[in-house]
Amino acid sequence: MTPIEQEADALSSLESRIQRAIDMVVHLRSEKDAALEEAADAKAAVARLTEDNRLLHAERKQVRSRIEKLLGQIDQLSV
Repeated sequence: MTPIEQEADALSSLESRIQRAIDMVVHLRSEKDAALEEAADAKAAVARLTEDNRLLHAERKQVRSRIEKLLGQIDQLSV
């Protein structure tokens, strides 16, 4: 193999490695964007679930209060 052929082969190899690196960067950026979108969706879901939980606790407290009131009225009937 002549020196010119060796340089051409080395250049071709370098070109191939650079192209693989570019492809990898593009792929990783795509994965990063998808992961960021998934994280944002998860944060939104957590916020919704937290609000749902707060509302359910408030509703539970109200139901408990109403039941205790009813039980108190039933106790008064027994006397």
